[in-house]
Amino acid sequence: MDQKIRCANRSCRRLFLPNPRVKNHRYCDREACQRLRRNRWQHQKMKDDPEYQEDQKESQQCWMEQNHDYWRKYRDQRPKYVRRNRLLQKERDKKRRSGNLAKMDSLNGKSYVKAGGYYLIPGPGNLAKMDALSQEYLLIPIG
Repeated sequence: MDQKIRCANRSCRRLFLPNPRVKNHRYCDREACQRLRRNRWQHQKMKDDPEYQEDQKESQQCWMEQNHDYWRKYRDQRPKYVRRNRLLQKERDKKRRSGNLAKMDSLNGKSYVKAGGYYLIPGPGNLAKMDALSQEYLLIPIG
């Protein structure tokens, strides 16, 4: 009763014989399919298991302590990458500046809002920083 099944990897879909010792065998033995299977397993595990999340975070911190200069070396070895990233960052900064920005020191220590009950409705724009107030207020009388 050797019945073939299709690989669960949508880009593969190859027919294969599942191993009877493997419960819910859904992926063929190709490297790309096995990599996808492991990635999906890890993604689900990170979502569901807080202990696993903590172990992964700890492991990553340990690696970063041992390889603290990894990103500096990476950039040193790839000058084209650095140039391209700087150009792209300038574009992202331009887009961000064209919107409405609220900055930390925008209040200058003065309060222009009088005491009372207010409903605050966010103003236009997609970026707000720390303690900035919304630019638009709708005053609705209470009672």
